[in-house]
Amino acid sequence: QVQLVESGGGLVQAGGSLRLACAASGRTFSSYATYTMGWFRQAPGKEREFAAAISWSGEDTYYADFVQGRFTISRDNAKKTVYLQMNSLKPEDTAVYYCAAGPVSKWTTNRAPRAYDYWGQGTQVTVSS
Repeated sequence: QVQLVESGGGLVQAGGSLRLACAASGRTFSSYATYTMGWFRQAPGKEREFAAAISWSGEDTYYADFVQGRFTISRDNAKKTVYLQMNSLKPEDTAVYYCAAGPVSKWTTNRAPRAYDYWGQGTQVTVSS
């Protein structure tokens, strides 16, 4: 069974911070360190959009333009966990946040959902004004 389980979402005031975590489990992730990990988000009535991605080694990271230096993606391969530290949150950051795992072969398209084969169930982030 393949699982990606997100945690850390919640309600926060504008300007506040949250740290999301996504833990991987299952036989497929016995080679977790070979997977690209990404974070996406989806607000009500909107399409799912890319937020951040990190390479298998953690050396390379990419962010959506809207991040503007406020988010940091990181990973701990020993714990099979990827994190998204979100600071200076804005009401427009309100969305369900999903983590995803994809093969290294699709790294060059890491901003696209099609680059990822496995998805978590999502965690709600609500930012009040």
